[in-house]
Amino acid sequence: MDTHKTPAPDAAALLDLEPAARRIAGLLGSVDDGRLDGPTPCPDYAVRELLGHLTGLATAFRDAARKDLGPTTATSPDASLPVLDDDWRAVLPRRLEEVAAAWRSPGAWIGMTRAGGVELPGEVAGAVALNELVVHGWDLARATGQPYTAGEAELRSCEALLAPDEDDPDRGGIFAPPVPVPDGAPLLDRVIGLSGRRPDWRPGG
Repeated sequence: MDTHKTPAPDAAALLDLEPAARRIAGLLGSVDDGRLDGPTPCPDYAVRELLGHLTGLATAFRDAARKDLGPTTATSPDASLPVLDDDWRAVLPRRLEEVAAAWRSPGAWIGMTRAGGVELPGEVAGAVALNELVVHGWDLARATGQPYTAGEAELRSCEALLAPDEDDPDRGGIFAPPVPVPDGAPLLDRVIGLSGRRPDWRPGG
């Protein structure tokens, strides 16, 4: 019998995805149908594709947390442009609640899992899930002209995840090569720059 099992992580040390998920849900009410074809900070996505991507990633990372590995966790997000289903206004808020709840389980952070077709440790998958919610939440807010903030613990996690590898400083980030930001810029701007976005991005700007 194996007596050297990985201990459960301290619940107090787990990242909380709920604030980031709630912020996105709070943005949705201002996204009317006339905004769906508008641009976003993601060059390949209009607002509708961004919303479709959010629905897909919330589903994938929910299942990754549950270790429910199947089609939802096997497909790369770059495989095709996301499709926004007609019932997204009901489905996306529910998926956001579900992904936050799934990562509240200490077991989600233990062992290996899969998301986007990539095998990775649970603790890394949880950090990636939070980063996706924070950065794409900013994308949606900026694309639809809404304010956006994030907590320091969330932003520190994103900063650590997105920071260039010291052994390979020219490596692109998870999203795109980092964009320089001024010294002393707010932490949110630094995270957004590390994600390959201009913190001053505006539609049409």
